[in-house]
Amino acid sequence: MYKTFKMNLAGRELTCYVGRVCAQANGAVLLQYGDTMVLSTATASDKPKEGIDFFPLSVEYEEKMYSVGKIPGGYNKREGKASENAVLISRVVDRPMRPLFPKDYRNDVLLDNLVLSVDQENSPELLAMLGSSLATTISDIPFDGPCASTQIGLIGGRFIINPSFVEFEKSDLKLTVASTKEKVIMIEAGANEVPEDKMIEAIYLAHETNQEIIKFFEEIRSICGKEKHEYEHFSVSEDFLNEIKEIIPAEEMEQAVFTDDKQTRDENIKKLTEKLEEKFAEDEEKLAHIGEAIYQYQKKTVRKMILKDGKRPDGRKMDQIRPLAAEIDIVPRAHGSGMFTRGQTQILDICTLAPLSEVQKIDGLNECVKEKRYMHHYNFPGYSVGEAKPQRAPGRREIGHGALAERALVPVLPNIEEFPYAIRCVSETLESNGSTSQASVCASCLSLMAAGVPIKTMVAGISCGLVTGDTDKDYVLLTDIQGLEDFFGDMDFKVAGTHKGITAIQMDIKIHGLTREIVEGAISRCLKARLYIMDDIMSPVISEPRKELSKYAPKIKNLTIDPEKIGDVIGKGGKTINDIIARFNVAVDIQDDGFVSVSGIDTELIDKAVTYIQNIVKDVAVGDIYEGKVSRIAAFGAFIELTPNKDGMVHISKLKDERVNKVEDVVKVGDIVKVKVIEIDKMGKVALSMKPSDLK
Repeated sequence: MYKTFKMNLAGRELTCYVGRVCAQANGAVLLQYGDTMVLSTATASDKPKEGIDFFPLSVEYEEKMYSVGKIPGGYNKREGKASENAVLISRVVDRPMRPLFPKDYRNDVLLDNLVLSVDQENSPELLAMLGSSLATTISDIPFDGPCASTQIGLIGGRFIINPSFVEFEKSDLKLTVASTKEKVIMIEAGANEVPEDKMIEAIYLAHETNQEIIKFFEEIRSICGKEKHEYEHFSVSEDFLNEIKEIIPAEEMEQAVFTDDKQTRDENIKKLTEKLEEKFAEDEEKLAHIGEAIYQYQKKTVRKMILKDGKRPDGRKMDQIRPLAAEIDIVPRAHGSGMFTRGQTQILDICTLAPLSEVQKIDGLNECVKEKRYMHHYNFPGYSVGEAKPQRAPGRREIGHGALAERALVPVLPNIEEFPYAIRCVSETLESNGSTSQASVCASCLSLMAAGVPIKTMVAGISCGLVTGDTDKDYVLLTDIQGLEDFFGDMDFKVAGTHKGITAIQMDIKIHGLTREIVEGAISRCLKARLYIMDDIMSPVISEPRKELSKYAPKIKNLTIDPEKIGDVIGKGGKTINDIIARFNVAVDIQDDGFVSVSGIDTELIDKAVTYIQNIVKDVAVGDIYEGKVSRIAAFGAFIELTPNKDGMVHISKLKDERVNKVEDVVKVGDIVKVKVIEIDKMGKVALSMKPSDLK
């Protein structure tokens, strides 16, 4: 018999069913919040995975179209590979869970979240985070949980706990916070320039809510929880580490890692590893553990240097940023390009502008989001870290980094009416040694301004790291962490924003949470750093968006028409709009509300197309001037197609100021002529004139 548990969460009932489904998984829970329902399972392999030196955790988030009453599109009519949204949610589920597993656990673990129902009021993403935590907590898999997650919105200055899809779309803040019983363990946010103090207030409102959920989960565990299973530990013995330290003294290891050049450091560590391999050539067991041992030795050395000696591997002060450089106009034919360099991290960003027909269509579970006008893509080729590996399709990391930079820049983009373009920025990682995602924010801001996109203000991003000691008060914050400090440190706290406030946060940690003092300190450090980047590095290169677009960018003009006359512009079977496109060599996009965008390369042809569309939708009046096509000729005059739904006639006496003997002497069928409306009779027939004296 299954058990049902309920709690009031933000004024709505959260229901957890345990034992109802998936009895063969290590842990399973069916969560329902309103009519949103997610099945979360936690499964582990019986034995450790061979030949690895990391914890093999996989997280899946399965979007099923039946959850919103749809049949998938495409030929197969079934779900294919995970959408970008599903990948991003998998990453959000992963980040607070991973630090709570034992560091030396080598059994495969899969956390799977199957979305069964979505009501547009309650977030399936939130249920996936809660479900993964609870399923693992009540399972026999070693796990130091539970953790809990809460989403916070901000509308009209008021915080909303676990907002609906509609509320989130209107919100100035989209914040997700995960917590353990004592500390914040994960933060993800997108914001419309929310001030630092307001962001901290929102984070700890979520943290307080998380404590209620954790208490609820602990009650469920006390009733349904399984005893955690024993596992094979994978750690290097202290005796072996001490033996290595006798061969490689601490001073030698410090000298190997104490450099600002990544390649030099890698070469130094390679030489030390070869020295150990030569020493233990006859001992296969020790040879097998040299890689992990040298890693542990490096980690302890770096952490000790930072925490106890106050020294960073590259010699910087704790709040010092690496050398910075900003450039624009690197790529000749791009609509906009910018390059941002921070130490050995370098991003080249290329901005492309296109008609609104190029917006990305979204077919997902959130029915509030149908399309995406701004797209930010991030690439991480092997050469950026000196590796000879071919470029493949973007992985979860690439998708996540692109989404973070996108989130940081969306709040400053102009609206469609002000700038009717689809915008794509591509960040190419040319060199990587820490926080390429935040370098992407800076490079993208530069390329947008260089392209003439009228962004509201400048945006920059930076990352703050952390090394902790034995107590909550024993820690060091590191501004602008490089790869080694990220690798051996405890935190990667990325913050992007403007002068006014934060636009994006992403926090990854490897420990069991952060105190409020650390969170506030990291946010403060990032504010100081990003202001310096914007004011002293980016502004001298380009301080505001260019007033003119690149000559290679499409030119766009827009207008608004009566929605009831959209059919007149489109025409039967699309005949009219296709004729406009062919005649004026333009692209025409029409939205349901009557907003029309006309784009092309030739400004004169765009203007003619706009005038033509305006003429289609407006009523004919005496005095109006048209450019129309001669559709038919009679002995007494020429019939002119003013628009596909309007025509008129030029009497032979009105073809020229002087006398005309024959209509064909002046015009022929197919000619495009300028005419003026001189009379509309009671029957609605339109009389036109081509006489130059009338056209003045």
